[in-house]
Amino acid sequence: MANPAKVEVDGKVFEFPVIEGTEGEKGIDVRDLRAKTGYITYDEAYGNTGSCQSKVTFIDGEKGILRYRGIPIEELAHGSTFVQTAYLLIFGKLPTEAERQHFSGLLTKYQMIHEDMKFHFEGFPSGAHPMAMLSAMINAAGCFIPEVMGRYDPAVFEHQAARLISQVRTLAAYAYRKSMGLPSIYPKRKYMYTENFLHMMFSEPDEDYHLNPAVVDALDLIFLLHADHEQNCSTSTVRMVASSKANLFASASAGVCALWGPLHGGANQAVIEMLEEIQIQGDDGSRFLERVKQKDGHAKLMGFGHRVYKNFDPRAQIIKKACDEMLGKLGIHDPLLDIALKLEATALKDPYFIERKLYPNVDFYSGIILKAIGIPTEMFTVIFAIGRMPGWIANYKEVAESGDSRIYRPRQIYQGPIQNPYVPIEQR
Repeated sequence: MANPAKVEVDGKVFEFPVIEGTEGEKGIDVRDLRAKTGYITYDEAYGNTGSCQSKVTFIDGEKGILRYRGIPIEELAHGSTFVQTAYLLIFGKLPTEAERQHFSGLLTKYQMIHEDMKFHFEGFPSGAHPMAMLSAMINAAGCFIPEVMGRYDPAVFEHQAARLISQVRTLAAYAYRKSMGLPSIYPKRKYMYTENFLHMMFSEPDEDYHLNPAVVDALDLIFLLHADHEQNCSTSTVRMVASSKANLFASASAGVCALWGPLHGGANQAVIEMLEEIQIQGDDGSRFLERVKQKDGHAKLMGFGHRVYKNFDPRAQIIKKACDEMLGKLGIHDPLLDIALKLEATALKDPYFIERKLYPNVDFYSGIILKAIGIPTEMFTVIFAIGRMPGWIANYKEVAESGDSRIYRPRQIYQGPIQNPYVPIEQR
């Protein structure tokens, strides 16, 4: 065990335990700080605060490492599928063939939503954002499942998790169809997970969508690469809500709301919007990059660099190959994609971007892929939510199974008025 950390406060020295993770990451356990010293720590946005001990995902931003349950993301992307990866995240191990078939069977069993939920969709205006509908409908879906409304029950949790993972794609597709004024499309038992989502998105009542294997594989990979990413804003939100003993569907709904924020889940949408703005200016990307280098505040380079990964995004290296292969097989010629390739090629060889570690990240390539598939930009964050659902469920499960967990309740440093007297309305 590591030596305790010593903190001197008001001339007195206090010792606090040091916690070491399995990958060597160290943290100072300050849970007794206020009780011992009367002080709290101040860490705006929790950038240096560990809020939990988790076994789900490990990230080393300096080395570009991402592992789900200890398995490198590169190996999962090469050999696994989104559904198998979801099982890994939630239950802590890759499924056997029998377990995979059983879990896939549950996904198929629960893929239909209750018919009465169609009336909920009808209550939204046609212009409602799909993320607003998705969050509301996940919460509403829980109302149709009595066992969801109670406390965490290991006996039924596998069914709850499978129901949520399965129905989130149905709800997402219905939300898209509603926003476009199109009739809803039911899922089909013959399709696998990602195939069914594309079918519900793009099929018509009289004709099924052609499922191109290159498109299916690329979208499944996007889901897999986004399945979890440690204690980000939305995952932390899920854990916070779960700490109050809220049910799984309510906690996941809160995660959707957090993900909706443009600083979190909207990055790949921002990439496409940047490309569209460049195109409107009649630029192939060259003038835009020069403006970026000149620090023109109106030229914001989206989809490059990453807050966590300091040298490269391991997911970007994986998805770049998939992006190149899919575009090649589809033979798509889109001016926006030409601009994107120009930005990518320049950033990977220009010393300005290399020195500042402004490399294309996963959002850059996922935005290109989704645009090429034909998914509208307002659905990009919804795609993110579908992919992230297993990670949210895995973190919810950790909180629910922690017998000594307390409700999340951050402290604050109050900076408001002191002893401000109440003034009657006639004297104001």
